[in-house]
Amino acid sequence: MAEAQLPTTEFDLTGPDDAREALAEAEAGAPEVHMVQLLDEHGNLHHDGTFSPYLQRLDAEKLRSFYRDMATIRRFDQEATALQRQGELALWVPLTGQEAAQIGSGQASEPQDYIFPTYREHGVALTRGVDLAQLLRLFRGISHGGWNPKDTNFHLYTLVLAVQTLHAVGYAMGIQRDLASDPDAVPAAVMAYFGDGASSEGDVHESMVFAASFQAPVVFFCQNNHWAISVPSEVQSRVPLVNRAAGYGFPGIRVDGNDVLAVHAVSQWALEHARSGAGPVLIEAFTYRLGAHTTADDPTKYRLAAEEDKWRAKDPLVRLETYLRKENLVDDAFFAGIRADGDELAGYLRKATLAMTVPDIRASFAQVYAQAHPLVTEELEWVERYQASFPDAAESVDERNGGAA
Repeated sequence: MAEAQLPTTEFDLTGPDDAREALAEAEAGAPEVHMVQLLDEHGNLHHDGTFSPYLQRLDAEKLRSFYRDMATIRRFDQEATALQRQGELALWVPLTGQEAAQIGSGQASEPQDYIFPTYREHGVALTRGVDLAQLLRLFRGISHGGWNPKDTNFHLYTLVLAVQTLHAVGYAMGIQRDLASDPDAVPAAVMAYFGDGASSEGDVHESMVFAASFQAPVVFFCQNNHWAISVPSEVQSRVPLVNRAAGYGFPGIRVDGNDVLAVHAVSQWALEHARSGAGPVLIEAFTYRLGAHTTADDPTKYRLAAEEDKWRAKDPLVRLETYLRKENLVDDAFFAGIRADGDELAGYLRKATLAMTVPDIRASFAQVYAQAHPLVTEELEWVERYQASFPDAAESVDERNGGAA
């Protein structure tokens, strides 16, 4: 009997991750997947018969807004990382490298559309008008959310992997029923974000089954950043993730996730498709997480520096800056202004974070049930006795509870 062949580790292969994925696809007999790209890594425009016409809708100010938002959210990411390293946040989830995927898709949505994020969609939050300081309340450990989703149609972050895809499809089916009962209602769509790692969860499969069965107006937006913590994408799937859409019977599009123009065009097409009643779409944004999975992660333990260097050359901000300068749509003052705004944002974030107070722990117990529950009351009494057992307990408890008696 032949010796069993176990899967190789990440470091047994020395090529960049996308090359390894291509090898895996070839071994599986998968056809080559077309990737939509309008702006290459050198800042040159390319034509696509389906998606280039969407660029005609973009004026110079819109193009500048793409860069402004990407630069803003990268500066936000840097400041949040610093706050975590200094002990002001319990954890942080970086997004550096994925700015184009998030800003391009977020800016493509309309106000009536509803967004279901994971825990890394800080750029999408920016495009929906969420106060970035409120995002930090969750990571400081003082709130389960931090903002009211009804204000921006941007849902609270989802820490349970992939469950938001089910919520998104349910919400989209609700939109269908609202439109059926009110023909004058404004058509809307739902966008559900998830990563390549979450694509292996059963919730994603089940959500796509329901979305296809009911032709729900939902766009599944997969940010394939090539690493599910330490697991490379070719281990997650032996065929391109975008090919899974065909199995459910709806369109799938792979887009260069570092090309903000292509992401925006593809996202606009997909959202229009969903709003029109034509059913769901899967977008696979082919991008890369340049940093760690979270600030508790060390990517040097599982991936090679050469791979990271290869993807840094595809930086979405540098790519768009090159194009904007070629077209004489920006000058040095534009970039200086963005840097100044970024520093101002960082100062605001730091001040707002340090001013966040720890909520009264009794409020957490009061919110478990609508009415008083004897078991919860008993547990609260135990916590209060435990806190009272420490020296200077009365003063310390009073401080933690914001001065409450």
